Amino acid sequence: MDVRLNAWVRGHVQGVGFRWWTRARALELGLVGSASNRPDGRVEVVAEGSREKCEQLLNALRSGDTPGRVESVGEQWSDARGDLTGFVER
Repeated sequence: MDVRLNAWVRGHVQGVGFRWWTRARALELGLVGSASNRPDGRVEVVAEGSREKCEQLLNALRSGDTPGRVESVGEQWSDARGDLTGFVER
């Protein structure tokens, strides 16, 4: 059963290629969703797919190998809605 991960990434993550990097990781994992800049400086990541693949993406966001500087990553899990296609940067 697929899940939806909402993650909020705080730090120096806007204007450094972070959304592009996140999209590339998500596509490698076969996930659908988006990475969006938020007005408060965070990047919001929405991903749907298997729990295992979403956890791999979450671990990548926390890995220290991202562009910019991640200070913290908040997460929320829910059932997949199935309304997403592809993985887009917003």
